[in-house]
Amino acid sequence: MENQKLAQMFDKIADALEIKGENRFKIIAYRKASQILNNLTSDIYDHYQNDELQKIPGIGEGIAKKIKEYFETGQIKKLKEAFQGLPESLLDLLSIPSLGPRTVALAYQKLKVKNLQDLEKAIRNGSLASLPGMGEKKIDNIMKGIEFLKKALGRIPLGKAFVMVNELLKELSGWEEIKQISPAGSYRRMKETVGDIDILVTSDDPKKVMDQFTALDIVARVKAKGPTRSSIETDEGFQVDLRIVDDTSFGAALQYFTGSKAHNVKLRSLAKDKGLKINEYGVFKDEKYVAGKTEEQVYQALGLEFIPPEMREDLGEIELAQKKIPRIISYDHFPGDLHIHSTYSDGESSLKEIVEEAMKYGYKFVGIADHSKSVKYAGGLSIEKLLEKNDEIDKLQKQYPKIRILKAAEVDILIDGSLDYPDHILSQLDVVIAAIHTGFSNDPEGRILKAMDNQYVHIIAHPTGRLLSQREAYNVDMDKLLEKASRSKKAMEINAYWDRLDLNDYDCRKAREHGVKLAIGTDSHHISGMWQMVLGIGVARRAWLTKKDIYNFDI
Repeated sequence: MENQKLAQMFDKIADALEIKGENRFKIIAYRKASQILNNLTSDIYDHYQNDELQKIPGIGEGIAKKIKEYFETGQIKKLKEAFQGLPESLLDLLSIPSLGPRTVALAYQKLKVKNLQDLEKAIRNGSLASLPGMGEKKIDNIMKGIEFLKKALGRIPLGKAFVMVNELLKELSGWEEIKQISPAGSYRRMKETVGDIDILVTSDDPKKVMDQFTALDIVARVKAKGPTRSSIETDEGFQVDLRIVDDTSFGAALQYFTGSKAHNVKLRSLAKDKGLKINEYGVFKDEKYVAGKTEEQVYQALGLEFIPPEMREDLGEIELAQKKIPRIISYDHFPGDLHIHSTYSDGESSLKEIVEEAMKYGYKFVGIADHSKSVKYAGGLSIEKLLEKNDEIDKLQKQYPKIRILKAAEVDILIDGSLDYPDHILSQLDVVIAAIHTGFSNDPEGRILKAMDNQYVHIIAHPTGRLLSQREAYNVDMDKLLEKASRSKKAMEINAYWDRLDLNDYDCRKAREHGVKLAIGTDSHHISGMWQMVLGIGVARRAWLTKKDIYNFDI
């Protein structure tokens, strides 16, 4: 949990410094530190104890000192310094898409805007529009951003919840009083955003479990405490509910609290037709217990095959389970990651570090796809630099014969729909991932359609351009894109980066219907982000995709 606490602190420092207009290199350093800590799979405290903070790629002396200060004093002085003169509510405004730190600073200094209510008032009375650089279009985008933020309030991006829940499960699983444990709810169904987090356990000592749970270090507030259910709010603002159930009801409770509501309603209707009753305590016939110890027993009692949690949305999975559930892809034995950035562009890890990390995952291949030349803000590679990188890959391939190192590139689709490298360069690559990064209002649909005409393009990256925390998808006709992808034999990407998850499960189902393959890549900019493959696989499982639907299995 300390990883996320420190990441949050460094992000807040960066936010405050941005509003104050301070040195951008300092701001970048804090942002990078936050990203590294958020993606770090090991415990930062262990690195501190072993005096190995600076051995973490991307963590320099200055950041290491602040981490050390935190563990030795419980605070970081720089955080307090950065906040001096700023109301904390002002930083919350940075969560609004299209509202940058300069605009926030200007609104604060000129209009005394300190929170969301002040901002909305400034928009309504026209005072925000009077600020320098505030055109009608920008005001409109800020209003859309406010609406987007309000919709998102109360929902947690799956990727952020995933890190926290796994740390929590690791902690609770070590308690000898707990016999069985599992998350439930929309988290277990791998929805892209989740609400409250539900965890189910069985125990012979419920009181001790609840006492320990409500006393965890991450607890900011105990919202409720009882003998079988307690609710806490973490210091990151997540609500976690812990429920203790009987051994004989664990499967039934897990099925019930996993949901979805629509899936459960359909199950209850099916049970009724069979003269059964189903609830969180089990499956019953004439008030006599029939099943409930495991989920498999619950579904079997209803004459169904086991339905994976990700499929439980009442989209035909129950009817399918009466016949045969498809073998959707597994989280285990995945062949490889197609989309990772290295230090050649804007990544934080070297080619060698990426290859060695990929081998730890048991991958058969790894695609190292850096940005193309026009994306200068992300260190896009010139043709000369790309060829230099390819040469290094050739040398590394000889050192690591057990894994295939793919020469890949994330090549920008330019405004006219052409690609950022000429064909004679694209032909030298194993994987060409075409992507839009700029000019979202300049006919993204037409540009993607034209890019699919290029014979060397294999994959269209993050096809809708959305960011869960910042912007909605740009306007494209997905059916039209998928029809073209099907004809031109192009794969569409499931970008597994937690803030994208693009394509989403709905569009992935459409892709399957069109016969279009999905390529999964983490878009990692540091090896510590490669764990996010599980999120992309979760999207694929929600879309009922099998191995034959996944481009990665064709490499």
